[in-house]
Amino acid sequence: MKNTTTLITLFYFVCASLAAQTFEKAKDFQKFNGYFNFFYDDSTDKIYLQVDELEKEFLYVYALSSGIGSNDIGLDRGQLGNEQVVFFRKAGTKLLLVQPNLEFRAITDNELESKSVEQAFAKSILEGFKIEEESKGSYLIDFTDFLMRDAHGVSNRLKRAKQGSYSLDKSKSALAFDRTKAFPKNVEFDVTLTFKGEPEGAWIRSVSPTASLVTVAQHHSLIELPDDNFKKRAFDPRSGGYPFSYYDYATPVQESLVKRFIRRHRLKKKDPNAEVSEAVEPIIYYLDNGTPEPIRSALLDGGKWWNQAFEAAGYKNAFQMKMLPDDADPLDVRYNVVQWVHRSTRGWSYGASIVDPRTGEILKGHVSLGSLRIRQDFMIAQALMNQPFEERDNNYEPMLELALARIRQLSAHEIGHTLGFAHNFAASTNNKASVMDYPHPQFELDGGEINFKNAYDTGIGEWDKVTVAYAYSDFPSGTNEQEALNTILKKAQDDGLRYISDQDARPKGGAHALAHLWDNGKSASQELESMLEIRKKAIENFSIDNIRTGEAYSVLEDVFVPLYFFHRYQTEAVSKVIGGLDYNYAVKDGGQTPVKPVNEAIQEAAMESILKTLDAEVIAVPKDKLNLFPPRAIGFSRSRESFKGRTGVSFDALSVAETAADMTLELLLHPERASRLVQQKSLDKGQMGLKEVLDETIKGTFDLSHRDDYEEEVQHTINFRVLYHIMNLAAHNDVYPQVNAIANESLNNLKIQLLGDGKNAISVEMVKRIDAFMKKPSEFKLIPVSEIPDGSPIGMDCMD
Repeated sequence: MKNTTTLITLFYFVCASLAAQTFEKAKDFQKFNGYFNFFYDDSTDKIYLQVDELEKEFLYVYALSSGIGSNDIGLDRGQLGNEQVVFFRKAGTKLLLVQPNLEFRAITDNELESKSVEQAFAKSILEGFKIEEESKGSYLIDFTDFLMRDAHGVSNRLKRAKQGSYSLDKSKSALAFDRTKAFPKNVEFDVTLTFKGEPEGAWIRSVSPTASLVTVAQHHSLIELPDDNFKKRAFDPRSGGYPFSYYDYATPVQESLVKRFIRRHRLKKKDPNAEVSEAVEPIIYYLDNGTPEPIRSALLDGGKWWNQAFEAAGYKNAFQMKMLPDDADPLDVRYNVVQWVHRSTRGWSYGASIVDPRTGEILKGHVSLGSLRIRQDFMIAQALMNQPFEERDNNYEPMLELALARIRQLSAHEIGHTLGFAHNFAASTNNKASVMDYPHPQFELDGGEINFKNAYDTGIGEWDKVTVAYAYSDFPSGTNEQEALNTILKKAQDDGLRYISDQDARPKGGAHALAHLWDNGKSASQELESMLEIRKKAIENFSIDNIRTGEAYSVLEDVFVPLYFFHRYQTEAVSKVIGGLDYNYAVKDGGQTPVKPVNEAIQEAAMESILKTLDAEVIAVPKDKLNLFPPRAIGFSRSRESFKGRTGVSFDALSVAETAADMTLELLLHPERASRLVQQKSLDKGQMGLKEVLDETIKGTFDLSHRDDYEEEVQHTINFRVLYHIMNLAAHNDVYPQVNAIANESLNNLKIQLLGDGKNAISVEMVKRIDAFMKKPSEFKLIPVSEIPDGSPIGMDCMD
């Protein structure tokens, strides 16, 4: 078989070489034989493409093979662009590169019906090429300008990010032949592009040696489309898969025009009738060979977890992880790749894919993992551990192990996206049932000390087995596939597994009571109580021994940041319970409850726990810790992950608390939540309403008094934020008028309360601000606080 394959390959290249020799213009050019033959003229630095077949569709993909290195700008090494089905069409003396419109189709044997739909909607002509030479039905075109253009939109991205106006400088751009290659089913082109402009933003200046000249590398791939043997699988909103859809105008009137399927790799059993079988071709992912140890081993281990799910679906060794060969290009479509990406600041990790736009078949999974993320996980552990460097400075193993445990989870998570799976932010309520959730480290107090042993899960989850079974099960012949798929989902439902994804899990304005980012446990409020206790204990333990000998105290301040805001994501979770809903992606006769309000007692418990984050006794940095944070040392300026404030060089303990409180209030008193509370109360008088929330918030802040003058001042700072957020509801245009009325009533009542407190300076100032607001509410703007430092253990976007 191997010899036969070799002969076929040799025959292919001999034929390709013969075809290449037919062009007189290209006879002295360097030849590349592959899916498309192409030629390089070194005298003019041009590439010529040979087109043998017209009207034959293929896949065109562009990407960045080297990036800018800024998470904020978002142009990463290995970042994929859009994949496009295209074909060449002859028009006079030109070849047009045409992108058909695959969003609107007519899948029918009636050619005229298909033609009518094709002609009804716009297509795109990506480029027109002058025919340089024609020979025996083949065409030679100059492909250089098409390759040497800003296909990825680098200049637009820089402009949108307010980093400056840049344009492509072709005099400083060139073809890059170290990554320009030809293979039988794909050809790869790489181009060095330089953008010239006037830098305006700090981000571009921080990552470019000369910010007026920004050079990246762009990659272009021409890829043979797969055969017609891939079978699409129906999308079900309960399945955990990403939808792929189009309109089919040949659909009977009584059925939906929209056809929805899932995205998935091609995977078939060698023996579909066997309970367990090897795959015809396993899914193999390759790890970037530039990844260092011990991260390399952790990423390989975490990625391999997926084989547990494929085994549960009846496959043997169908999912594999290997190291990328040294001579392989990470952007080559033949390799599913996990890429280790460097940036100047901590940033998102994400899983992307190259997908056949006709069918939803995943042709290449491409994961980008931010290399600085593990350092944040290390710092979280460093802050929470009890004086880890008290006895020795090389006691880094416990922190490293926690960070590596997180990296294993991250590897599995991002690969999951490229297998076709969406986030499941309700999985944490099912005993961490999915790696597609965002896992906050789970710590426990054990004998008064923080226990780290169950911080992260160590394998694939039960929900992940459901998604793999739905997407990849290869059923025996004669099986009713729809019934079999429904059986998989029904069993998951009977097992109590829950699934809710991104659109319902984001914190600001979010309403789902169980789907949260970075939370743990079945009860959001109980978990917040636990986290506040762990936070308190860790802060009590925090000392100079949380950094190594010789390190600046400024480093200690940065280590303290993730500890101080340790409760931030669980606070987000608790806020969503208030005015919250419990709902499913239900279908008719699916047996799930479509939607119901959260129980009143659960909402009241959430309110009680979230108010603790507005109590100065809980939220203030203890006075005995403030001496650990002197003005920043030379060479250790504040960064985006440092505390910021209003006191100049000194540590601003009041602004830190103000920022923490504002985080809670922005969630708790979000305008959408306020409107939901009004509606909730109208439907059930026994439920919590907006008035109750505002009354409890005022009671839990303004009615508090602290013996300690410092804590009292912190409480005043918090109370001003409460006042501003109530004003925001009173003046907001995008809420029910009832929200404005209830908030204004709260302000009037608060004014009466403040006047009754006597003429102390704080009360007088607050009354003054209420009066000024009442005179011109339309001019109100919420006064910003110091920005909360970055903190997400992975990121808020996935892609992540």
